[in-house]
Amino acid sequence: MTEQNAIILTESASFAVKDVLKSQNLEDGYLRVSVTGGGCTGLTYQMSGDEQPSDDDIILEYYGVKVLVKKSDAPVLNGTIIDFKESMMGGGFTIDNPNAIASCGCGTSFRTKNVAGTPEDC
Repeated sequence: MTEQNAIILTESASFAVKDVLKSQNLEDGYLRVSVTGGGCTGLTYQMSGDEQPSDDDIILEYYGVKVLVKKSDAPVLNGTIIDFKESMMGGGFTIDNPNAIASCGCGTSFRTKNVAGTPEDC
C-alpha cells in the first residue's frame, strides 16, 4: 500500500465536495475521510469538512480538493473510490472499498477481514 492509494476521489465527487465545503465556508479547507467503529457491520465511513491537517494525516489532492486521511485509517481505506452519482431521485456519494468483505444496505457501514462486526438492520 502507498499512502497515495488511501482513497481516490473522482472528478464528480470532487465537484460535489467543493460545493459542500463552500456551503460550510471552508473553500480553502479539507475533506476529511475517516473510519469509526460502529454501524451495522462494524465500521462506518465519515466524511466532514476540516480546517487544517494534523501531524498524523495523509494529505491527498484530487481535482483541487484537498483530502485528509488519518495514517491509522489508510490500511482499511486503501484503494477506496469515492464517487458522486446523480439520478432522477437526487444525488449522493458512493463509496467502493475493495477491502470490505461485508456491507450494509445503508451504504456507510462495512466490515473488513480483520474487523469483527455483527450485522444488524440499518
